[in-house]
Amino acid sequence: MHKLIRRMITTGIVSAPKPAPMDLAPETYDSAKALVRRLGRALAVRHVDAGSCNGCELEIHTLSNAHYNLEGLGIHFVASPRHADILMVTGPVSRHMVPALLTAYEALPNPKLVLALGDCAAGNGMFGVSYATVGNVSAVIPVDITLLGCPPTPTAILAAFVALTQPVASSNIK
Repeated sequence: MHKLIRRMITTGIVSAPKPAPMDLAPETYDSAKALVRRLGRALAVRHVDAGSCNGCELEIHTLSNAHYNLEGLGIHFVASPRHADILMVTGPVSRHMVPALLTAYEALPNPKLVLALGDCAAGNGMFGVSYATVGNVSAVIPVDITLLGCPPTPTAILAAFVALTQPVASSNIK
C-alpha cells in the first residue's frame, strides 16, 4: 500500500493536458443578445431527439454551462412546443418518431421555425434511409435551417438560433 501511495505522490497527476479555451465569437454573443432585445422577451426552444446518437445533445447541453450561458442571453428550452419559438430536431427521424415529430410541429405556433441540427438530421450522417429511419428531418416536416456538423459546435448552434429568428425579430420592432 505504501509503495502505491509513494508512486502516486512522486508521479503526480497524469492526464490529458488542459484544453485550450473555447472560442466564443463576440459577434455571435452580441448578436444573440441584440436578438433577444429586439424580440422583447426570451427566445424559447423546443428540442426533439428523433433518434440521434446523443452527440448533438452533448453540444446542446454545453450551451447551458457558464462559458456560453444560454439562459443569461435570454434563450431557454421549453417542455412544450406550444410555448416554443424554434423547433430544434436532432438525429435521423426514426419511423416510430414520425407521429411525435408531426405532432410537435403542428403544436408549434406561427411562424413555425425549424432547425435541423447535425449531419444525421440533414441526411448526411452515418444513418441513412433504412427499415428503421426515414432519413432527414425535411422528409417529414419543412426545415428552415439545416446546421451541418457531427456534432456542430455550440457557437454554431447559437449562430443558427440568431440566423433563424432574424426575420421574426425584425418584424417585431415597433
